[in-house]
Amino acid sequence: MDLALIADRFGDKWTLLIGGAIIGALFGAFAQQSRFCLRAAAVEFSRGRVGGKMAIWLIVFSTAIAGTMALAAQGLFSATETRQLASPQSLSGAAIGGLLFGTGMVLARGCSSRLLVLSATGNLRALLSGLVFAVVAQASLHGFLSPVRDALAAPLTTLSIGSNDLLVMSGISDQLAFTLVVIGLLASLALAAWRRIGIWKTVAAFAVGACIPLAWWFTSAMTAIAFEPVQLEALSFTGPSANTLMLFLSEPGSMIDFDVGLVPGVFIGAFLAALATGELELQGFEGGDSMRRYLAGAALMGFGGMLAGGCAVGAGVTGASIFALTAWVTLFAIWIAAATTDWVVDRKWPARKAPGLASPSLQPSE
Repeated sequence: MDLALIADRFGDKWTLLIGGAIIGALFGAFAQQSRFCLRAAAVEFSRGRVGGKMAIWLIVFSTAIAGTMALAAQGLFSATETRQLASPQSLSGAAIGGLLFGTGMVLARGCSSRLLVLSATGNLRALLSGLVFAVVAQASLHGFLSPVRDALAAPLTTLSIGSNDLLVMSGISDQLAFTLVVIGLLASLALAAWRRIGIWKTVAAFAVGACIPLAWWFTSAMTAIAFEPVQLEALSFTGPSANTLMLFLSEPGSMIDFDVGLVPGVFIGAFLAALATGELELQGFEGGDSMRRYLAGAALMGFGGMLAGGCAVGAGVTGASIFALTAWVTLFAIWIAAATTDWVVDRKWPARKAPGLASPSLQPSE
């Protein structure tokens, strides 16, 4: 169907919202089925294992990059026009924000996208944590935390090094980068087969990754036909969560765009997938300590994600797919902080309190 005809019928803003909702629903459904979770992959890897959770994350990651590069090669998308590459970005914010986000991700037992998916299945812990995440993200963007965010983001930006394009800075050609990514994708598929995660989970993980280039294509196509400027973007959950929260606090119809369609779309997609497979289940907190842990983690993710300019998906997959240096810095910082927090909070500390206690579960979330 012609996208221009849809935009003529519904208007540019509503077309963006509908597109965001559809892509979000696909992401939510396949993320729920694949159990895609950066926190689970990072914890698994930090404990010396390279198993199914790592395989799923690698499939998503490499599919997103390969698909985005294929789009660019076909002239359907230009990475240089994205916010991450077209404007200065904060390197200090990426590093500090990534560390805060990775710490919060382990404390909340799931990143922002995973909390959204889990909340749709009846997990009230994830729902409340997601609301705290959105509130803190909004406070970090325009509220009382914004001066702190600005102060931490100011010391080092990409202006000082002249670029945020990792491929340009490293001198690696697009062809070589694409070849390496495809090799990585094949290796991740082999790992998935070795760990016997199943055909359906493998396909679902591939579909999650494919949502990134799909979103790049859609917003890029909309920039060509819309009368008003359209933000070229893919999937992220820090800014969109804050915007969706404000949607319910603002005048009806005042905030209609891709981001606002994305978050409800993910929720609906995950809900329908869980409903179809009989996985809906109400779950709550098990006590005060558990609640404090989740909410502290959500707050760290809200501030860290906004400071870094992206979350585990927004920076760790979407930003990485266009080789934005700050996104790779954020991703690296998230992995380091997640591994450290898991070692200190979930392994070292419990072992001191109760010697011989079994190691905590590696489930994507609890």
